Amino acid sequence: MSELNWFIVLVICTVAGFGFAMLYSVAGGSVDPWAKNQFIRFLGGLVLMISIALIDIRVWMFLAYPLYAVALAMLVVVDVMGEMGMGAQRWINLGFMNLQPSEFMKIALVMALARYFHCLTDEETVQLKSLFKPIVLIILPVVLVLRQPDLGTTLLIVMGGITILFAAGVRMWIFVFSFLAMIPAAFGAWQFLKPYQKQRVLTFMDPETDPLGAGYHIIQSKIALGSGGVYGKGFIQGTQSQLNFLPEKQTDFIFTVIAEELGLIGGLSLLTLYLVLMGYAMIISLSVKSQFGRLLTLGMVMTFFLYMFINIAMVMGLVPVVGVPLPLVSYGGSAMLTLLVGFGFILSAAIHKETTIPRGGAFA
Repeated sequence: MSELNWFIVLVICTVAGFGFAMLYSVAGGSVDPWAKNQFIRFLGGLVLMISIALIDIRVWMFLAYPLYAVALAMLVVVDVMGEMGMGAQRWINLGFMNLQPSEFMKIALVMALARYFHCLTDEETVQLKSLFKPIVLIILPVVLVLRQPDLGTTLLIVMGGITILFAAGVRMWIFVFSFLAMIPAAFGAWQFLKPYQKQRVLTFMDPETDPLGAGYHIIQSKIALGSGGVYGKGFIQGTQSQLNFLPEKQTDFIFTVIAEELGLIGGLSLLTLYLVLMGYAMIISLSVKSQFGRLLTLGMVMTFFLYMFINIAMVMGLVPVVGVPLPLVSYGGSAMLTLLVGFGFILSAAIHKETTIPRGGAFA
């Protein structure tokens, strides 16, 4: 326990406390129905995070493929008998909470890819034939998550996988070629999008075309963001959130509540905490001796960054609305547990940074 990076734990608790306060605010000054449940889930996730951190990172490398297989199996269960909600089939009902397996796949995929590339030599990593298995590892969950459908999570899974490929040393020309190939593919994929997904893209381009329908979310979000000014309207004083003009205020659009009630200062304070977390995690990744630990840490940092970047860009109207929560702040059990588990692996890598794991055939 003494080797645990308690500073990171403190920053995580501070960010989560930020979230509890805002959930208390959007409920009109009440711990119900969101803040109390979120606090209980956070305590459970915090215990899980610390438990993961104290386990030898070699154990997590050994379990990487089994955990990926479990996450994939849960996605299959969702596809067969998952709970419906808001027009999508994404959850498994556990009684006390709805579990979203696609969230945990983001972590499991990073672990599996980190193990795979650790088990390759540097010469094998740059060979084209070595990309077949990791591409399959990425495509399998992508297909299942797209069936739910969940475009936002699909993008996070793909981008998390690409991060590991890049960090492992896959040649740059492969990424350039893939990007160029995706441009015409994107136009062809348009016809396969669900109607509501097409509407999100069109609304992103011009939300004023349907201000009371598809464009309502982003228009109200921009109003809330702009009305807070530098210092904000005050805690529990935001008109957009308190008068229910702002939809999904406790989940995807909670950053707009922060901007309206706490202003630019509140928003920048939260972003500073995020940057501190990611900065420390990057420092850890550079100090870890094992390739698995480095790739695992980088993958978790990128997952956290994508949550933050996509959510804030989404509520500002810079990207289409895709339903990505603000990390450790938005209401929701699966996303919070996923991020805390991710930080558990980062802390584990920090504690066992001097541990060396043979490369090549080990654990293959």
